[in-house]
Amino acid sequence: MGPGILDGFAIVFAVIGGLELVDRTSFALIALASRNRSLPTWAGGALAFAATTALAAVIGVVFETALGAGRIDLVRVGGGAFLLAYAAWIYTHPGADDARPQGSSARPAFAAAFLTILLLELGDTTMVFEIVFVPSLGWEDVALGGSLALATVAAWDVWLGRRLKSRLAPETLRRVVVIVLVLVGVLTIAYGLAPATFGALASRG
Repeated sequence: MGPGILDGFAIVFAVIGGLELVDRTSFALIALASRNRSLPTWAGGALAFAATTALAAVIGVVFETALGAGRIDLVRVGGGAFLLAYAAWIYTHPGADDARPQGSSARPAFAAAFLTILLLELGDTTMVFEIVFVPSLGWEDVALGGSLALATVAAWDVWLGRRLKSRLAPETLRRVVVIVLVLVGVLTIAYGLAPATFGALASRG
């Protein structure tokens, strides 16, 4: 007999949330939160997480088969390229945040978080785990548990990003954000271009 509804929810919440805490997507969201307003950044990230969780839960393995491994890899490359472009923009526009009116920053923050998380999560390890959970735990537990876990992680990422902003000098923070985004972007592109290499490295650990 399989796990009950609450057991399945708890399993999905714990596994998906734990995986996402140390995932590159989480570090990207922390970097974005250190540069943008908290609520729209969290909302954009949480909505993107919910969208990818819904795809994993409702479509399941069919989604992966229909997209094909090559297309998923291209999405990963696109996500990495987006982060590199955003890092370049931050590096070349050091005073952009100070010059931008406070009331006008909600929409760019939401869009940046949504696009970043969406592109990075499609075909990511977290989404694969959600797909694997569907047959044994049911799409309801995966959809609810996964969405709530990832929304919680997004809230933690945003809080941590804001704490970094309050503790670091603006120029130091800008350099840290650029370095983090570049590292995450390069790793994401490398994973998209050569996913088998990362699998081989993991199997040796």
